[in-house]
Amino acid sequence: MLKKIDHLGIAVKSLEEMIPFYEKVMGMKCVGTEEVESQKVKTAFFEIGDTHIELLEPTSEDSAVAKFMAKNGEGIHHIAYYSEDIEADLAKAKAEGCRLIHETPIPGAHGKKVAFLHPKSTHGVLTEFCTCGEEH
Repeated sequence: MLKKIDHLGIAVKSLEEMIPFYEKVMGMKCVGTEEVESQKVKTAFFEIGDTHIELLEPTSEDSAVAKFMAKNGEGIHHIAYYSEDIEADLAKAKAEGCRLIHETPIPGAHGKKVAFLHPKSTHGVLTEFCTCGEEH
């Protein structure tokens, strides 16, 4: 069961440039950075209430985030929902006709398990389910 919005993913060209912007202009504290090899990105997380902002910098030209930015530029990349049972939520989405990018969860930032639903089946919104892992 989906419980809350976990984070919003924002594609950026440079974490080095954007971290100071979020800290100085937005008044948020960066609570951690990490490279996620499975997604070919470097991430930076910021807390705002019970939700997080995840900045995503591609580490490879063939990453999904790099391809997104080549088409759309920097901006909101995805919305992630916290799931208590990611496998059950994926099965439910598939049974309801959603196209899954990941049939089974893959490693994500902070040790979380993540899986994405294709935006063509979610009315244009790249949707992530995530569960467990370290607090960020």
